[in-house]
Amino acid sequence: MAKEKVVLDGVAKEFATGRQRVVAVDGISLTIQAQEFACLLGPSGCGKSTVLNLVAGFEQPTRGQVTVNGTPVTRPGPDRAVVFQEPALFPWLSVLDNVTFGPKTQRQPAAVYQPLARRYVELVGLTGFEGHFPAELSGGMKQRVGIARVLVLQPEVLLMDEPFGALDAQTRTLMQELLLRVWEQGHQTVLFITHDVEEALLLADTVYVMTARPGQIKRRLAVELPRPRTIEETTSATFNALKREVLGLIREESLKAARA
Repeated sequence: MAKEKVVLDGVAKEFATGRQRVVAVDGISLTIQAQEFACLLGPSGCGKSTVLNLVAGFEQPTRGQVTVNGTPVTRPGPDRAVVFQEPALFPWLSVLDNVTFGPKTQRQPAAVYQPLARRYVELVGLTGFEGHFPAELSGGMKQRVGIARVLVLQPEVLLMDEPFGALDAQTRTLMQELLLRVWEQGHQTVLFITHDVEEALLLADTVYVMTARPGQIKRRLAVELPRPRTIEETTSATFNALKREVLGLIREESLKAARA
């Protein structure tokens, strides 16, 4: 039986803006099983990133509870790692030194983290670039370093906040294929934030479609496409039927937001 890894139970988050309080998400309840790849989709401003920040421990819920492995999340922890849209690499460090920065600061033995780092550098397709600096890399290569830097920490939960959103279409497709290969090898528990419907359906086991703000879960959809997946899956009849359904759900919420 699959183990519940991440649980949000009736979670709400309010932010104070001057004298006003803005409800970003309200009554979010969802469960991500161990080794599950889950995506959050929804119209702009629906609170997708807020949910990720709550799971990461960067924010605390106003109401409700977030747990990982049954333990309430009260702060960031090594069991969760975040990949952001911008990798924010240290420009004065080489690719390999950027990847090993985390284990070094955790005082892990070099004999442990060096082979692991080289394995992940190879896995993300950067063999031969270990000594290069960020200024010498393309946007897609920088994001590959960012992913390797997170994977070397061996987190139980991988949180990804629109990690490919700043990339051009072709590079984005290559990164999606890369992530599929990485996940097929490691089967990390993933919460992936995106506004791209095709990206969500290509990557995920489960897609949660959110409502317009205040964000709630409008629909949970199981993506019953075979694995391992390739980009060719996006032309299948099953994929396109799911895509039409999700686009319709998001359009409903976008129209509501426009009328608000």
